[in-house]
Amino acid sequence: MKKKPIVLMLAAVVLGGQVQATELKTFDQRFSYTLGVRMAKMLSAQGIGKLDGPAFGSAVADVINGKDLQMTEDQMTEVLKERSDRLNKERKAKAAAALEKGKKFLADNARNEGVKVTDSGLQYKVIREGKGDSPKKTDRVKVHYEGRTIDGKKFDSSYDRGKPAEFGVSGVVKGFSEALQLMKPGAKYQVFIPSELGYGERGAGKVIGPNEVLVFDLELLEVLPEKKPEPAAADAGKK
Repeated sequence: MKKKPIVLMLAAVVLGGQVQATELKTFDQRFSYTLGVRMAKMLSAQGIGKLDGPAFGSAVADVINGKDLQMTEDQMTEVLKERSDRLNKERKAKAAAALEKGKKFLADNARNEGVKVTDSGLQYKVIREGKGDSPKKTDRVKVHYEGRTIDGKKFDSSYDRGKPAEFGVSGVVKGFSEALQLMKPGAKYQVFIPSELGYGERGAGKVIGPNEVLVFDLELLEVLPEKKPEPAAADAGKK
């Protein structure tokens, strides 16, 4: 059987084509697999999902082997524009659906026992009250939290990392910041953040979609003391 070019095998492996380099015995096979992993991660990071393996492999082989391309630059530019238009249309449709779903969820949730609603639209339920002074917007805090979408998909958790998080009250999304300023050290709240107080229509990467309502289990462990500036070198040792 005629040996297929390594690059073509690489493309097929990356994109699920019919040709698959299943053995990694030789250096060339291991090198090809390494490139495949790097390429797949790069494409995934760019938000590229399903592709046609044979077409992609053909393009790679044509370029590497110096063959004439099957499409002109103008045609390829038009294809990229069409893809961008399709993605924008899909995103807008998804954002509109998420917005309506979020509004219904918040309207229903506001009627649940113990749920309070602020003037901004933030919703919260007190699980445990704390003591002392609430943090100000200029403070730093130590917290434990777990964040989920209204579908129950967990997107972040300091509990899972086994270590509380520390950050400035003003360094998080509006709804999270507002909730912290309602709490006292030792308190635990369940917080429901409307999309306009969260990441809005832009979302946050692949994890949080556009117009998602966010749900947090939030514990305020401590309002951190203000850090004093380090003395300048010239002042070091002065009384």
